Amino acid sequence: MAADDKPCLEFMDMELDTSTSNVNGLKQEKQLSASQRRYYSFCRRKSFAAFVASKRHGSSSWCCCGQTFKEHSAIHKHVARTHDTEIQQLTQATYERLLSQLEEEPETQQLNKRESEPVDISVWIPEAGHISEEQLQNGPGKVLLYYHYCQLEDPHVICAWQKALCEKLHLTGKVRVATEGINGTVGGTDMATDHYIDAMCSHPLFKMDKEDFKTSDGGAECFTDLRVGVYKEIVPMGVDPDVISYQLAGVHLEPEEFHKEVEALLAEGDSCNDTILLDCRNFYESKIGQFTRCLAPDIRKFSYFPDYVDQNIKLFRDKKVLMYCTGGIRCERGSAYLRSKDVCKEVYQLKGGIHKYLERYPEGFYRGKLFVFDERYAISSNNDVISDCRYCSHPWDQYELCSTQFCCQLVLSCPGCRQNGHTACCPTCQTKGQAKSKASPAVLHHKEECECTGGRPRIPQDV
Repeated sequence: MAADDKPCLEFMDMELDTSTSNVNGLKQEKQLSASQRRYYSFCRRKSFAAFVASKRHGSSSWCCCGQTFKEHSAIHKHVARTHDTEIQQLTQATYERLLSQLEEEPETQQLNKRESEPVDISVWIPEAGHISEEQLQNGPGKVLLYYHYCQLEDPHVICAWQKALCEKLHLTGKVRVATEGINGTVGGTDMATDHYIDAMCSHPLFKMDKEDFKTSDGGAECFTDLRVGVYKEIVPMGVDPDVISYQLAGVHLEPEEFHKEVEALLAEGDSCNDTILLDCRNFYESKIGQFTRCLAPDIRKFSYFPDYVDQNIKLFRDKKVLMYCTGGIRCERGSAYLRSKDVCKEVYQLKGGIHKYLERYPEGFYRGKLFVFDERYAISSNNDVISDCRYCSHPWDQYELCSTQFCCQLVLSCPGCRQNGHTACCPTCQTKGQAKSKASPAVLHHKEECECTGGRPRIPQDV
């Protein structure tokens, strides 16, 4: 899950005040009620998407202001910076049309909305009276990782249930809910996480099995807080699930089957040129751990994966592709996108991801650490160190956050180098940090650019 996503948790009050007297463009957005802000935000996203779509030229480029853009991010950035006024005007017009449609609804429909009974989420929360607060908050713990695709008619209700359930069990972590299903990672005591698994398995919509959950040593301390929200996708690939559905995913291979495929690939050595072992994760994940002889794209986030496939499509033509990721969810959408291109001979994915593979083969073909999206950063099943210190090049694979304020990059800096002051992700950030520590406090910009972000191509060319 993306760490900087900001879930909207004000979802229970769905009654909309259709008055437009307080609305006057984006400057007035903060004056709207929570319900109005949700609708206004929806209209802005819809208007932005429509504006970008109007600039499409052919199947893979956009033309605007005399410029041609080849990547989604480039045209989005251009429109955001150059056409904000037009987007505001489109948003306002779309929002007012939406209000008019709602005002014209038959009175009986409005009456039904007001009289409809809210869903009682308490029936989905198991009785825990026999468990003490001490057992829920103290003692050995673990971190759960799971996902489940299914159709959810009202993801906001599921979101409310998840928030109430996690708070009752004193769990921390991140849970994404969408109409296509649920994706989460939570930490707590063994008693609390076992109770959470029971609740998920007994819920009538999910019908999950205990085998669907990947576990590792940890607890509530592995996350800073609890974040539960409703999103368009349960894993952010940036492609509408209605366009590329998880139902188009590749063939799932059990860890034993996947192990045999990798074994056969390695046995053939360099003579095998019809199979690709593809890592669907980000570069900083594969940097500290990966399968032997894999293709690990140098991408910063999963939403870049579709562009990577598009720009390196020749790599996959007439190939058998074996895909893997941390827990399996990115392969669901990633393999579906790859299959939609209709160029591969076969597309397979590791069921349960690296997590399940390491449970079966801790000393198998996956070497190094497994990156995880919590305060631990990594877990391990073997002693291999496949990465180096950023500064002295000695073997090192324990990440720390860059010490420069507002830089969100991770850095591999060994204890010796850290003791010598090398705590930033790159020399540029190191210099910035030293300069700011000496200067008077000033207003700083978030997500500063540095060598790590500026020097890496957004989409690598691996053809």
